[in-house]
Amino acid sequence: MSVRQGTEAAILDTIARIREEVCALHAELTRYELVVWTAGNVSARVPGTDLMVIKPSGVSYQDLTPEQMVVTDLHGMPVRGTNVGGGGTVDWGNPPLSPSSDTAAHAYVYRHMPEVGGVVHTHSTYATAWAARGEAIPCVLTMMGDEFGGSIPVGPFALIGDDSIGHGIVETLKNSNSPAVLMQNHGPFTIGKDARSAVKAAVMCEEVARTVHISRQLGEPLPIEDSHIESLYARYQNVYGQ
Repeated sequence: MSVRQGTEAAILDTIARIREEVCALHAELTRYELVVWTAGNVSARVPGTDLMVIKPSGVSYQDLTPEQMVVTDLHGMPVRGTNVGGGGTVDWGNPPLSPSSDTAAHAYVYRHMPEVGGVVHTHSTYATAWAARGEAIPCVLTMMGDEFGGSIPVGPFALIGDDSIGHGIVETLKNSNSPAVLMQNHGPFTIGKDARSAVKAAVMCEEVARTVHISRQLGEPLPIEDSHIESLYARYQNVYGQ
């Protein structure tokens, strides 16, 4: 693991801030009913380092604290003391807890998509139902054009235990505008420039999955022309907001 920039104190301050943010963002997953029990996770890259912060495995959402967030390297291994040169060693203050079972997938994304600063995984009901069918969510809503720049794609089936899920995420999203992928028979993963953006993508993914499902109960939804999708996406990404 390398620490590419910044002083030891600055990096520790950054990690403390990210632990607070990642912990707080898990409350958004329960607020929007995207997870049950201890399933699901949020992670964030630590800028200027080869480190990430992620939820511990099997800890109830209501019991999460910033201090429980686990710092790992970008291969998913928890870090303890690290030599940073000049004979100094940084203690990252890691708790005696194992990181999320999805850590390898998150770490693979960070290694292969340097623009990504946050990753989220949920088992939200409607998005996971589409994943169970192995079916992409078609772009039939202007909201989807705005947020996803097209359909929400399906990634390949993969088992938890190594970085196979991460590989599927990267291969599916590398040529897509979408910040969300439905991993077949598993559920949605979302990415963003930071953890908050990835959480927003997870919320919006579930919203459009639900709406398009309901629409299909009434009949076949009307597709949006590619040129209109491109226009919607460009406006929302470059003009919308403050």
